[in-house]
Amino acid sequence: MRFASRWWLLSALPSSRAEGFSSTMSKFLQKQNRKRWLWPLLLLCILIASGAGFYYFKQRQSNTGNQQRSPEFNQGFGGPSGRRGPGGPGGGFSGPTPVKAAATRTADVGVYLTELGTVTPLHTITVNSLVTGQLMKVLFREGQMVKQDELLAEIDPRPFQAQLLQAEGALARDQALLKEARIDLDRYRTLFAQDSIAKQQLDTQDSLVHQYEGTVKTDQGQVDTAKLQLTYSHITAPVAGLVGLRLVDPGNIVQANSTTGLAVVTQMQPISVIFTITQDDLPRVLKPWRAGNQLLVDAYDRSQKTKLASGVLSSIDNQIDQTTGTVKLRAQFDNEDVGLFPNQFVNIRILIDTLHGATVVPVAAVLRGAKGSFVYVLKPDQTVTVRQVTTGPSDDDGQNVTIENGLAPGELVIVDGTDRLREGAKVNVASNDQNSAAAPGQRHGWNGAHKGAHERRFKRGPPEGAGDSKDGE
Repeated sequence: MRFASRWWLLSALPSSRAEGFSSTMSKFLQKQNRKRWLWPLLLLCILIASGAGFYYFKQRQSNTGNQQRSPEFNQGFGGPSGRRGPGGPGGGFSGPTPVKAAATRTADVGVYLTELGTVTPLHTITVNSLVTGQLMKVLFREGQMVKQDELLAEIDPRPFQAQLLQAEGALARDQALLKEARIDLDRYRTLFAQDSIAKQQLDTQDSLVHQYEGTVKTDQGQVDTAKLQLTYSHITAPVAGLVGLRLVDPGNIVQANSTTGLAVVTQMQPISVIFTITQDDLPRVLKPWRAGNQLLVDAYDRSQKTKLASGVLSSIDNQIDQTTGTVKLRAQFDNEDVGLFPNQFVNIRILIDTLHGATVVPVAAVLRGAKGSFVYVLKPDQTVTVRQVTTGPSDDDGQNVTIENGLAPGELVIVDGTDRLREGAKVNVASNDQNSAAAPGQRHGWNGAHKGAHERRFKRGPPEGAGDSKDGE
């Protein structure tokens, strides 16, 4: 149909134009045919180039790795077959595995509770004026350590001195009147005995004496009050401690019992730390506490590396907080070097028990598995065996852990190189500062091809999963 329509179109045109149109259509059809095959051909070329590049890259990488490895390395970790030496897949070195060992020992290990606490002063007092007046002097420096009853500030004393003088004058006057009334009373008693005056006059004079006695007591109270007011005009430190920032400047009028105060004095020595423990740990603390034992408490900084102070447990709160399930405890510290500062957050370690003669091993020797904790024990024939153990508390510095059962003191355990061990593996124990458990002929590390292969291997870095064991020398 398409060719028929094209022929009809050519027959309808003049001969010259028909020939031109025919040649144009032929070129157009040839160009369309070339574009139809161009994209598949281009995609095929890209695939061929990618495959050739990948093959070249892998071949070059393999050649470079083989050149860098020594013959000993290829022998120990697998040759062209890809298997890791004579031991089979994952077998490691063909000879004994280099390790380090340490002997289990007995030691006294403390059992601690570690909690977060807040430094809380035993006394924090806002110094207030007990009288109203003008602040004349401030005699302390901000941040100064003051002693108890040390003078801190002065209120204008002149009004109180005048009140004292007035009260003393009234007292002197009334004391004179009382003295005169008592003399008259003695006269009236003599006259009454001579029947010279009536009984009523004697009784009146006796009543007057009692009135003057009451007036004198009132005057004496006024004098004491004036003296007390004068004393209050000199403001002293209620406790020994650290003075904070000044809250009122000299020249201001201070009011009696103002809530602002003049300054805040905080007792620094001794000082306390309030911390909480869970209700589950409370019986462990109450048992030695009720037995009369003094529980030692250490305060550490945030990183738990620097000890700030040492003290004792001083008190336990009388109820458990139902919201958090904790109870508050207070520890007291002498704080002689002022290492503890109010409202400081510290880590508290309280010693609640001491395990005497406990079996301890380095923490690095204890491994975790599906069946729990285990260690590799070194046997006399320089092979290792897996031993399940039950661990207990760690020591003070966290370097050793107690073993409740599974090990006996004096047994040797592997502390380095355990990642390449298995049950019954042959080992070569390198000497170290703590233990020289290797046989005399093996204490100088590895020998022969294994040592050279290991050194050349770790020049490029250990493979994944290998330990950090090195020659003991």
